[in-house]
Amino acid sequence: MSVFKVASRYAKSILDLAQEKGILEQVKSEMEEVAKVIKSNSELRAVLANPIIKLDKKQNILKAIFEGKVSPEVSSFFNIMVCKGRGNIIFDTTLEFVRQYNELKGIVKAEVISAQPLSSENIQTLGNKIAEQINASVVLTNKVDSSLIGGFIIKVGDRQLDESVAGKLRKLERHFISQGI
Repeated sequence: MSVFKVASRYAKSILDLAQEKGILEQVKSEMEEVAKVIKSNSELRAVLANPIIKLDKKQNILKAIFEGKVSPEVSSFFNIMVCKGRGNIIFDTTLEFVRQYNELKGIVKAEVISAQPLSSENIQTLGNKIAEQINASVVLTNKVDSSLIGGFIIKVGDRQLDESVAGKLRKLERHFISQGI
């Protein structure tokens, strides 16, 4: 079975548990925090993925890192994953949990890439306009790419709107090439 399917099933189970216990928001923020910690620590990822390291050692490492920072439900959930030999997909499971949470709540992640950082007011306004267009809640992040020269690129799911100067120059170049100019 693929890593994605397994992570998806584990994420669904913790999502259901969190809903049942009424701690969905808390678990979501904890899963985001765990994902940040694992993403920023390559040694932790290596330990969790290493089949030679004993399961109780992995559990103790997770306990030392996350004790007092995550709920008993999340801590127990990670222990179960490690016991079943699935410590290597804890990171994938946290990401999938957040994705499923967003889907459940009707939240869409979007990204605006601009040549300069946008003000929080501009991000808010743009986020509201996108939300209006797609009829969903939008979490908009801003990424800076000075190679755009000016303008912006908006990515929502698998759709992209390129209104950057660099993008328009590329379109113009393709047009000239197709015309043999």
